[in-house]
Amino acid sequence: MTSYGQLNTIKESGKSLFTTEDLRQLLEITKDRTLEDLIKRLIDQEILVQMEKGKYLLKGAHTSDFEIAQFLYSPSYISFETALNYHGILSQFPVEITSATTKSTTQKQILEKTYVYSKLSITLYTGYYKENNTLIAYPEKALLDHLYMISKGIKTEQYLDEMDYTNLDRTKIKKYVSLVPQKLQTKIAELIETYL
Repeated sequence: MTSYGQLNTIKESGKSLFTTEDLRQLLEITKDRTLEDLIKRLIDQEILVQMEKGKYLLKGAHTSDFEIAQFLYSPSYISFETALNYHGILSQFPVEITSATTKSTTQKQILEKTYVYSKLSITLYTGYYKENNTLIAYPEKALLDHLYMISKGIKTEQYLDEMDYTNLDRTKIKKYVSLVPQKLQTKIAELIETYL
């Protein structure tokens, strides 16, 4: 059985997401085998849920999809359709939780949810703020990220005529467009002209 002390330490850590390394440090366990056995017991006792290799969620914790998205693949920030919906620009709720990353584009299916990560260049990896332990794109940047992917042929124009652009700051959008490679700026400018 897992000791009451260990359980308390996990619950009092204030965290709900843990890597194997987090648990090692938190519980001060040096031996790999001891740690593996303990994690297995915590999963069997339904205290932890394994999301993928080396990543765990404290069962019953109120953890947002945004926090999980960031925990699963880092660096990343919430952007594209998810951030546009969050900011009230896109009323349709996206099925996937979409993020921007500087790492490879990938998709993860965890706890019946789909997390999609799209690669941006380092120069475009900006324009986000922190809220509740999560990085979220500003509305103008989420739109630019979306338009950038359309200009590259990765996303379609599907949602563009459903969006409410009234509260967006055009000056900010222009500033973000200037970060995009020159050859794609024309295409993005055309999309802005058509939809905004």
